[in-house]
Amino acid sequence: MKTIVHIACLAVLLAPAAAQAQRGDASRRLYCWEEDGRKICGDALPASAVDSARTEISAKTGLRRDQVDRALSEEERAAARLAARVVAAEAEVEAARRRRDLAMVESYDTEADLRRAYGERIALVEASVKTSQMSMANLRQSLLTLLRQAAELELQAKPVRKALADSIRQQHADLLRQETILEQQRDERAHLGADLEDALERYRALKRPSSTDAG
Repeated sequence: MKTIVHIACLAVLLAPAAAQAQRGDASRRLYCWEEDGRKICGDALPASAVDSARTEISAKTGLRRDQVDRALSEEERAAARLAARVVAAEAEVEAARRRRDLAMVESYDTEADLRRAYGERIALVEASVKTSQMSMANLRQSLLTLLRQAAELELQAKPVRKALADSIRQQHADLLRQETILEQQRDERAHLGADLEDALERYRALKRPSSTDAG
């Protein structure tokens, strides 16, 4: 029943519109939108319906010319902006990865060259790990010495000098900082093997077309 009424309304509206179109006003449109659960059509769009979803119909042909979605709320616009930023960031990450892959292919003529470069990097990281371990051992020993000095003063009921207390705090802070560096170095070393395999896979994929063309 609602469909019949809707068609009848359109017919009533289209009749005078078609007559005007024949007189040269071919750009006129009819608008149909929903308001309070009712379908409304008219040859003008009221301000209350500007943000509503609507169908625009040619007054000349009676055919739909456009479908306009409703205006987004502020929350929806914010979500859309956030989604756009996420997509842009992901695209930038992918573009950066592609640039790195192309640079890798241009830098290493063979897989052996790539493996050698990773081997040198692994060796450097392992050397850094050993250096950090030695540094931590020295810091720990120095801190223990300072703590013994402070303990002896306290056992003798003497005050711990400010300079000694400051040195203890500084040595402790240096030890914690070196522990963080060592943890990062160990993590890097643990991932280098997987990074090499991933780099080799990408290298082969990028080199393969060139090899095929050459053959």
